[in-house]
Parts: sequence; structure tokens; C-alpha cells
Amino acid sequence: MSLFLATLLPGLFLVLLGALLVSNHPRVGAAARALPRSRGAAWVFFGLGAAWFIWRLSRLGESDLIFFKSPQPVMLGFAVLVVLAFVYTPDFLAVRGLCVLMLLAAEPLLYAAYMEYGHPQRLLMVTAVYLGLTAAIYLAGAPYRLRDLFEWLFKAPARARLTGAVLLAYGVATSAAAFTY
Repeated sequence: MSLFLATLLPGLFLVLLGALLVSNHPRVGAAARALPRSRGAAWVFFGLGAAWFIWRLSRLGESDLIFFKSPQPVMLGFAVLVVLAFVYTPDFLAVRGLCVLMLLAAEPLLYAAYMEYGHPQRLLMVTAVYLGLTAAIYLAGAPYRLRDLFEWLFKAPARARLTGAVLLAYGVATSAAAFTY
């Protein structure tokens, strides 16, 4: 992935997220409140995260495998764990899926910015990615906190609008920085 694309994509994501929060439409708040325990969102986010991780497992080399000669047993074991997660721990699975997606998406983004010291504006993207990683690690362990955050955020309309304005401005700055490389 190029540094241009690695900076533009998170910037556009932040612009979209910020615009949704600035609009403060009742559907946005209702969808955000329903997201943590949504079964459909769990299928989408956790399913995508599991598929991406299984694909990453399929790319393991011989030096990464200790007990097996091929990655198929590891992939099968993880697929069984995914099915068991849907059966036995369905609560907040959408949040955990979002966390998995953030953790997996961070690698190509940060890899694109690695050793690019001649472009200090890359730090806009890198900062956003590291904040996302921090949130993903925290929320993976305590997914109910996302529900609490959404309740707090949408309790007062000014909170959602202010948060959205900050995300929108940061997203515009990050997207603009992509065009400076």
C-alpha cells in the first residue's frame, strides 16, 4: 500500500464518521446505541475480522509453524473458535469484531509510513492509527465500554456534534496531507 493511500483512507474514514456525528441525525444515535449488541453487526464485523485473520493464517511460512507442517490445522482450529464464539459468547461480538478489524488494518497502514522520515505529515495518519489501536485493545477487553461511551455521547446533542467536528477537522487535515507526498 502506498503512503498516499494509507493516509487518504483513514482520513476519509474520519471525515465520514465526523460528518455522521455532526449531522446528529436520530438514526445515527439509534444505530450507534444498537451496534454493540447487534447480531447482524456481529456477523458482519466479527465475520470479516475472522475471515481476514484466517486469510493471514493461510500466509504463514514454515518458520512460523512450530507443531504443524502447514497452516491448515491452525486455520481450522481458529474457524472452530469463531463458530464457538457466535454460539457461546454472542454479547458484544460486534465490538470485538471492530477491534479485530482495527488491529488487522493497522499493520498495512503503519507499514506504509515506516521509515518515511522525509514526510512528517504522515504523523497525522500514524497518530490516528495508534489512537485506534489503543481503543481497540481497550475495547476488546471491555466491550461494554463502547455502549457506555455511546450512551454518554448521545445524551447531549452538543457532545456528538463537538466530537464529530473534531473528527471531521482531523479527517480533512489527514486527507489533505495525503496529497502532499
